[in-house]
Parts: sequence; C-alpha cells; structure tokens
Amino acid sequence: MSFLTTLRKPFSYTFSNATLIIVVVNVIAYFLFAFTPLAYYSNYLALSVAGMYHHMFWQPVTYMFMHGGLSHLFFNMLALVFFGINTEKALGTKEFLLFYFLCGILSGLISVGIYFFTGYYNLLLIGASGAIYSVLLAYAVIFPRSRIFIWGILPVPAPLLVIVYAVVELGSQIFSLGGIVAHLTHLAGFAMAWLYFKIRMGVNPIQIWKDAYR
Repeated sequence: MSFLTTLRKPFSYTFSNATLIIVVVNVIAYFLFAFTPLAYYSNYLALSVAGMYHHMFWQPVTYMFMHGGLSHLFFNMLALVFFGINTEKALGTKEFLLFYFLCGILSGLISVGIYFFTGYYNLLLIGASGAIYSVLLAYAVIFPRSRIFIWGILPVPAPLLVIVYAVVELGSQIFSLGGIVAHLTHLAGFAMAWLYFKIRMGVNPIQIWKDAYR
C-alpha cells in the first residue's frame, strides 16, 4: 500500500454534531476568560512567536478558542454554525474534526512563522477565523451550487463568495487594512483547506467548481 493510499484512507462515517460542541466550548471559553486578567490569557493562550519560543506548544490549539470581543465571537460562531454543520454532515465527524483542527493549527503556525521572519515577535493571534475560513472553502467545494444570501437578499454562489473573500483578504493584507493578524490567518486558512482537499481527499476545488458551472 502506497503512502498516498494510506494518507487518503477514509474514516468510518459517524455524525456527532461536533460543530455545536466546538461552538459551545468557544462560548464557555470566552465568558470564562472575560473575568481573567487580559495579560494572563493573552500571554499563555493566544498564539505568538514569543509563546512558541518559550515552549508553550498548546497555543496553536488554544488560540482558536480565544476571542477579542462579543462581536468577534458572535460572527465567528455564526459562520461556523452556518457552514460547519452541513460540512460535518457531508464529511463525517471524524474527518471534519481532523480538517478543522489541522487547518486551524497550521494556519496559525504559518502566521507566526511569517511574524517571526518579519520581526513581529510579540504579536498575539486569537480567534477561530483561520479554521472557519477553511470550513468556508470546504463548504464551497462540497456544495458548489449552493447560494449564500448576503444580507439575506443577495444570492451569491458559494465558490464565488470564497473567491471574493480571498481577493478581499489578499488586498487587505497587502495594504494592511484593519491590521495584519486576521487577514494573514484567513488566507492561510484558505490555503490549508485547499491543500487538504488536494492531498487528503484527492480533489481539485477548481475542477469541482468548473464542473458545477459548465
């Protein structure tokens, strides 16, 4: 059996609604640490170059459960519920959890790797956005003909929404609109999801989208 065959071996299908469990854990974490001194959880649970240097190797996981405010938490969790539940149903819970955490961890590590080489040693990374942008791309690949209603009225095909978001995030990163943390991690989330589908699933997202709209 080749390495690639082993890598692509599917899990047995189960569905346990892990998406809602992740949402609940995020909400609990937010309100738990809302009453904790900011410096404590920022330095220990957020992801940073300094944290990695001091061997805080839990940070690539814990940063995904830290949020900077109620609106940050609300919109991330809303997107996770909207896109995550259907994606989890399609992939199965085991595959979804591997996808979610692998993409979230790697997008965070890519971000701090770039921060290291650009001198942002103390920049703190928080939020589930990297993993959630990965889920958005996965949703668009699994449901390429799905339409997302922007503001509840404007229907946009899921693949087009991903492309627009990617262009916006790239432009925002290049021109540093609204800071550099989230934009870089969002782009890394898209990239990790793309690689996951190519390597683990043997699927080319572009080809899926082309076939869906021929």
